[in-house]
Amino acid sequence: EKARFGQPEVGLGIIPGHGGTQRLPRLVGEGRAMEICLTGSMIDAQEAYRIGLVNHIYPPGELMNATKAIAQTIMKNAPIAVRHTKIAIDKGMQVDIDTAMTIEADLFGLCFSTEDQKEGMEAFTSKRKAVFRGK
Repeated sequence: EKARFGQPEVGLGIIPGHGGTQRLPRLVGEGRAMEICLTGSMIDAQEAYRIGLVNHIYPPGELMNATKAIAQTIMKNAPIAVRHTKIAIDKGMQVDIDTAMTIEADLFGLCFSTEDQKEGMEAFTSKRKAVFRGK
């Protein structure tokens, strides 16, 4: 909740690097990104949350426990499906929507060749929790 975010590079005579001019607009929209990058101004955690730059705000003492809780929730899911989801999002954000949809469809199809998919579907129809093995 005490974090501050910004792209102050223009005040140093350079442009935001490491994807600052490319990733930020994809996260918060072109207008917001333009304002943040061109003014060099900092925004606080509340504003970062409001514009979608961050997903959650926690007091400093709760950050690690909250992060671990989210990680534990993710870890309960099928590992291959989690990995493929991350790949689909990461690669999809780098290409046009049609190519991104193809990436997604290919990875979706690959999931059907896993034991985890069969376990997940069987658990769902049996109304029980799935036990994933990453296979």
